[in-house]
Amino acid sequence: MSRILIVEDEAHLAQGLRFNLEAEGHSVQISDRGEEALARLLTKNENYDALVLDVMLPGKDGFSVARELREAKNYIPLLMLTARGRAEDVLKGFESGADDYLPKPFNLAILLARIESLLRRKEWSEKFAAPASKSAAAETGPEQSYRFEDKVVDFQNLRLHAGDKVVPLTLMEMELFRYLIRNAGRPVSRKAILEDVWNLHEDTDTRAIDNFIVRLRRYIEREPAKPVHLLTIRGVGYQFEPRPKP
Repeated sequence: MSRILIVEDEAHLAQGLRFNLEAEGHSVQISDRGEEALARLLTKNENYDALVLDVMLPGKDGFSVARELREAKNYIPLLMLTARGRAEDVLKGFESGADDYLPKPFNLAILLARIESLLRRKEWSEKFAAPASKSAAAETGPEQSYRFEDKVVDFQNLRLHAGDKVVPLTLMEMELFRYLIRNAGRPVSRKAILEDVWNLHEDTDTRAIDNFIVRLRRYIEREPAKPVHLLTIRGVGYQFEPRPKP
């Protein structure tokens, strides 16, 4: 039985979600404020397998809650609900640490499927929690792990192994990294990233992508201000170089 925390201030919606999730065999708790959710997850250290988080909350909004969780290194699988389906809001949700999003009003079957997907990913992560090694990286395929220099990108478990350090990645950080790796050695535009990684096909502010790049550089570069792996291609976008030129 999975434990799910729903943070939603519309009581009828929260109770409806609870009823349907419990009918699927899950244990569900409800909170109507972001501050209470943070207290449960960070102060009381209550254990949940997934978080359903509304953006529009009294007090701290969902973006702030997600950001504080990730800053505290709490990587609970997080589905964000938003009444605003604009591309900027979607990107802001991913930038704050959401693993998935769903605009309101939503189809109940789709929401349940998204939650089940997050739960499966958490289960996989726990099942394959052993640290990646050079030999393990050699045995798995490129869709499971990728090695460059002293680093191993573990796609399956959403982790980056850099020497003795292990960095957890959000799903969106990993999907962006995977896309850059697939296109290693050639520049990709911000527009292509929006369309191919986030599935956004409208004009929108691309600064959120720049913020993701800054975070990835902190993870993989020895000097993030002087990147050698994750290059800015002026007027185009970005390029990943696994073997930087001397």
